[in-house]
Amino acid sequence: MNENYRSFFGLKKEPFGTDIAIKDILQTEQLVDVKTRFDYVTRLGAVGLVTGEVGSGKSTAVRYAQGHLHPSEYKSIYITASSGSIMEFYRQMLSELSIHRNSNSKTIMCRLIKKEITDLVLDKKLKVVLVVDEASLMRLEVFAELHTICQFEKDSKPYLPMILAGQNNLVDKLSYRSSQPLASRIVARSHLQATTLDAMNTYLEHRLAIAGVEHNLFDQPALTAIHQGSGGLFRKANHLARGALIAAAASNKSMVNAEHVQLAATEIF
Repeated sequence: MNENYRSFFGLKKEPFGTDIAIKDILQTEQLVDVKTRFDYVTRLGAVGLVTGEVGSGKSTAVRYAQGHLHPSEYKSIYITASSGSIMEFYRQMLSELSIHRNSNSKTIMCRLIKKEITDLVLDKKLKVVLVVDEASLMRLEVFAELHTICQFEKDSKPYLPMILAGQNNLVDKLSYRSSQPLASRIVARSHLQATTLDAMNTYLEHRLAIAGVEHNLFDQPALTAIHQGSGGLFRKANHLARGALIAAAASNKSMVNAEHVQLAATEIF
């Protein structure tokens, strides 16, 4: 797509990209809610849940909360889950902990992980936090065993708080009887919902301001079209807003209208 729209509108950088800095993330009520629960789970050494539709901002919210953990106090382990086995999950953890030892034994891998976490907590005086994004992709067998990684000294030491983030079916998977040992450790839940029209307006203005434009480039019908077309979800709103800016620049219009948003909508799903 033509990148000239940035210079046309005087944008210093891409306003609707995914690589937004922690300090630039808009502090919505839902975002603050996720961080509050994230901090609570971390203090207790328990398990927390963050759910929402695709594109609702789960990963951004978790990144925001995780980004406020001071590196001198916390060791944060971030894993993007897959549909692999529990052994694949352990391999991901070993990699994140920089433990390079090949083993086909689930018991050995679990022991190595626990030893490293114990060393971090007791020797290096760090608090460890495990964040599992896209957790709804995991198999039921993983949910059935994942609680064992949180058990230290006969389950008396909360050394490994865990945040599970995923789509709404994550709750369904945790409702299975086999998942109950893990589900019973959940002490806080956040669910990200579609945003309102007013909140969408605030969001778009905020993203434009970050890119160096202090006035709104979307007229009211365009704003409504973005809100309706995205279903109030930020990821799709970003795609629509960017595409609409490109369409407006191509037609030499300084204000984005609903027609530009409709053109952008033909390019995305």
